[in-house]
Amino acid sequence: MGQAWGFGRHGGPEVQEFFDRPDPVPGRGEVLIRVEAAGVNPLVHLLRSGLVDGLDGGRPFPRVLGMEAAGTVLARGEDGNGLEVGDAVFGFALTGGGTYAETTVLPAPNTARIPEGLSTAVAATLPVAGTTAVDVLDQLGLPAGATVLVNGAGGGVGLAVARPALGRELCVIGTGSTAEREYAEAIGVRFVDHTAEDVAAAAREPVPGGFDGIVDLAGGTSLRTVAPLARDPRNVIAVGDMSAPDLGGRFVERRVDRENLERSARLALDGLLAPVITAVHPISDAPAALATVENGHTSGKVVIKVA
Repeated sequence: MGQAWGFGRHGGPEVQEFFDRPDPVPGRGEVLIRVEAAGVNPLVHLLRSGLVDGLDGGRPFPRVLGMEAAGTVLARGEDGNGLEVGDAVFGFALTGGGTYAETTVLPAPNTARIPEGLSTAVAATLPVAGTTAVDVLDQLGLPAGATVLVNGAGGGVGLAVARPALGRELCVIGTGSTAEREYAEAIGVRFVDHTAEDVAAAAREPVPGGFDGIVDLAGGTSLRTVAPLARDPRNVIAVGDMSAPDLGGRFVERRVDRENLERSARLALDGLLAPVITAVHPISDAPAALATVENGHTSGKVVIKVA
């Protein structure tokens, strides 16, 4: 038996609870891992709220929260896809196993070994933010010297996008709140404070001809404010707002396989995708960790330390 943090039914924070559960048994193509660290991202509370279908694996309640983790392989089911007991790994919990628990199962094709020199805390932040960064920049395919606006540059995914964009020698301008300015400017982003400035006017000032690409992480009204700043609307890539095609843009094409995990890990080792971890919480403090992300009161990435 091990402790887990999850939810007994769909709803808000009030449905969250700690509970004990037996170690899950890995099925075909799965590995059981001892979780050492788990990333916190907005998808977690969307799943809890029942707003995202298809990622719960049809599992009964109570379900474990969490989508990404790093740890050590304890057992493997048939066809472990090259992973072995004792491997240090990181990956996605895409079949509803959750990651805010002492142990969990991960699909082997969506799990990769942690390269030497990369900490488990950093590895735990890469499945969502790291692979998203790789995906949006590949999808844009902009050449060195091109301009890109990262709308929501101070959050965990936004900072993850901005750093490799700078590594590709793109000119990066980012939007965010006052509290996020320090983190964005520290990695070389020209920052626009959406709480204190006319975002469209301030962003357009250094790029009067319009941006070669826009990566939107904010959605809603914010997306509609910045989308007209793109020289070509097809180069507006939204990560969370599915209405981007209505504006002539596109939704990010996600790839969550081992190859993309390995690419993000290599970028992290090279310093081109170094996540800004702003808080590390023990699992006993998991409710506060998710609350800061759910309420939009955090910059960078939040990590839950399990073991």
